[in-house]
Amino acid sequence: MNGPLKRAAVACLLMFGLLMININYLQGVRAEELREDARNTRNFYARYEIERGRITAGNKVLAESVDTGDSRFRFQRRYPEGEVYAHVTGFFSPESESGIEATHDSLLDGSDASLLIRRSLDLFTNKHTKGANVDLTIVPRAQEAAHNALRRSNKRGAVVALDPRTGAILALVSLPTYDPNKLSKTDKGDVFSFYNKLDKDKTQPLLNRALNQTYPPGSTYKVITAAAFLEDDSSRAPETIVEAPQVLDLPNTTADLPNSGGAACGTGQVTLTFALERSCNTPFGKIAMDLGYDAMLEQAERFGIGESLQVPLGVVASDFGEKEDDAALAQAAIGQRSNRMTPLQMAMVAAGIANDGTVMKPYLVNKIADSEGSVIEEADPDELTEAVSPETARKLREMMVSVVRNGTAHLAQIPGVEVGGKTGTAETADGRPPHAWFISFAPAQDPQVAVAVIVESGSAGTEASGGQTAAPIAKAVMEAVLDR
Repeated sequence: MNGPLKRAAVACLLMFGLLMININYLQGVRAEELREDARNTRNFYARYEIERGRITAGNKVLAESVDTGDSRFRFQRRYPEGEVYAHVTGFFSPESESGIEATHDSLLDGSDASLLIRRSLDLFTNKHTKGANVDLTIVPRAQEAAHNALRRSNKRGAVVALDPRTGAILALVSLPTYDPNKLSKTDKGDVFSFYNKLDKDKTQPLLNRALNQTYPPGSTYKVITAAAFLEDDSSRAPETIVEAPQVLDLPNTTADLPNSGGAACGTGQVTLTFALERSCNTPFGKIAMDLGYDAMLEQAERFGIGESLQVPLGVVASDFGEKEDDAALAQAAIGQRSNRMTPLQMAMVAAGIANDGTVMKPYLVNKIADSEGSVIEEADPDELTEAVSPETARKLREMMVSVVRNGTAHLAQIPGVEVGGKTGTAETADGRPPHAWFISFAPAQDPQVAVAVIVESGSAGTEASGGQTAAPIAKAVMEAVLDR
């Protein structure tokens, strides 16, 4: 009698043990896999039970959850001005998020550990739990000015505006754009169909060109080459004479470096200011060859070039290019060859010069508050790098003001405001018209805004220049920030 009972007991213990192993395996090993399984409709419906927090900027609501009255999909995300802010807010879809919706997902849906007390109070008072609200540094009038001005160009491109004193991102626009409302519907079929259409679009509307696309910076990079020249010898000044041949002889190649259109640069010996005003190529190519690759790379890195940033959106690293020969170095020094920059990086360059040589860490989130308004987190501006000395920054500002006043960027002039800037026309490898660039800051004596604009494949002829195509866009953004 005892034998059968013992065997039964052992069998029961064995089965119980196997059951516990299976439960632990499912919960500890396969939990995430099962949670993300497309067949798990419970999670799908649970996404819409939560009233996510708002995303705001200034006095505008950029994203909010609205009650649909549907018991299955109670809350749906709405973006009142979706296309203007799409590359900032991102989208909240049935199975994924992007932009701020992704970087701050746990705060917006209320599950973040920092909201534990808030959730506990809501439970105790029987309140419906809401997510935290995320307030951005974007200035709506600047964002809208950037979007509208770039859209009027009827071209792809990007605009970034920064507060040079803090690093706060005041505008961040990428065109073409998309409507995040169409990606935030509850019908998976409609959402996936629209996403696939956007993903296959050759114009890449989902790409955030301001942060995730690098371009040859063209002549806007000459301000960094000028910075390296001035930092190399503190006695040098905007009036320092530099060699400016009509064509610069490059070693190891028959493809020498001319000025734009093969034109002469003054008399062949000009001031550094004149070279920047006229955007001559040969003086800056020669400066780079004289300084050498290491000095040019060091100056680039001091502006933050090469760093991968989180603002909190991810930013691809800009790159001055690998060490090759002097011919390649001369071309990189004028923003060509393998020199590649994001629009954010070039805005940081302008901001660093405006801010007495200090580049501040760019950031997009101003503050985070719970549903009752209690602040959980607030921006704390921080220095990124010391790009140049205050004295060198003063010299560069003086030269860039002269570019707007007397040189290639007169269309960026704002009545009653002293503006500093630098144009750029970047050749492309595929034979398309060149990209038009412009970087700037204002007011020159008390800079409150720094801007970078790129218009892809500007247009043929003189209209392709940064001064004709990109400078007016930057002017509109600066005026919006300064409320002119």
